Amino acid sequence: MHAEEVLATTRSVRRRLDLTRPVDVADVRACLELAVQAPTGAGRQHWRWIVVTDGGLRSAIGKVYRAAFEQRYPPDVTDPTVPPRDMVSARYLAEHLGQVPVLVVPCLSLPNGLSTGNQAGTWGSLLPAAWSYMLAARTRGLATAWTSVHLDREAEVAALLRLPGHVRQGALIPTAYPIGGDFRPARRGPLDDVIHIDGWNET
Repeated sequence: MHAEEVLATTRSVRRRLDLTRPVDVADVRACLELAVQAPTGAGRQHWRWIVVTDGGLRSAIGKVYRAAFEQRYPPDVTDPTVPPRDMVSARYLAEHLGQVPVLVVPCLSLPNGLSTGNQAGTWGSLLPAAWSYMLAARTRGLATAWTSVHLDREAEVAALLRLPGHVRQGALIPTAYPIGGDFRPARRGPLDDVIHIDGWNET
């Protein structure tokens, strides 16, 4: 795949994750080898990667994730900020997360704690690598999704993963082979609606 195709077709896949086909951890490792080439602030690599394959542990994390999702998005409540199709997809993932073959949890090891100020630089040293993991997975025929709902109950997942107190989770990336055909670029609004040249321009 050309780089442009990878960038344009790496989707958050929720309903088309194959819950029955195993994923070789060697492939996950290969993707993470590429992920850790991502840029970081001041050249520090404080990232840690929790790769979850154990069925019981995946199931337990899935239960926490589903509880967090249903607390944020109760089944009988409509969120006007989330398109209905996206909500159906997200709810499906919440109901099946524990069955996804591999869960990858990108974390930061922060011995001095998480800053109470502007955290963009801190998380900016983890999130590009997490996205690089997703891109690398795409090149290997794997599908992923960017999720973070579990962070509403971060401490519960931390306990399941036996994380030390100075390790903070940044996302949760379910990883599986996709079901069905290939992926296309997502529908997005015109770039002119969101781009500003040389400062903010309302027009």
